[in-house]
Amino acid sequence: MTKLTHLDDAGNAAMVDISAKAETVREAIAEGRITMSAEALTAIKAGAIKKGDVLATARIAGIMAAKKTSELIPLCHPLALSKVAVDFEFEESGIRVTAHARLTGQTGVEMEALTAASVALLTLYDMAKAIDKGMVISGVRLLSKSGGKSGDWVASA
Repeated sequence: MTKLTHLDDAGNAAMVDISAKAETVREAIAEGRITMSAEALTAIKAGAIKKGDVLATARIAGIMAAKKTSELIPLCHPLALSKVAVDFEFEESGIRVTAHARLTGQTGVEMEALTAASVALLTLYDMAKAIDKGMVISGVRLLSKSGGKSGDWVASA
């Protein structure tokens, strides 16, 4: 069995020591979806949500969340991110969110990309919940990561 990196020899939670790791460019891309009623989707597309610009707010929320990942997820290292981007794609019954995180450093940015996507999705829900409380967030997952000792990884379809 592979040794869990966040446990010490006694089985206690521990932050991984990354001081001996080489600095490399590391990137991660994550995605998720929110499905909603046609009414809510039309209102978002039209900019007719009373709370304001839904996509701009969700984009900023995702970027801010990526920057605060180490405050939200125990044992994550605080990272000096060089890029975080959050993009949206309208689909037939909802919106697909894609988050991209990058840095040159000693540890990966998968958690930052996943956090950005998740918080952007939650913000979309918050902004449109007056129209549709039954929206469903799903499919949050890592699409790809690159850099570091473990190399590149891409999710299967």
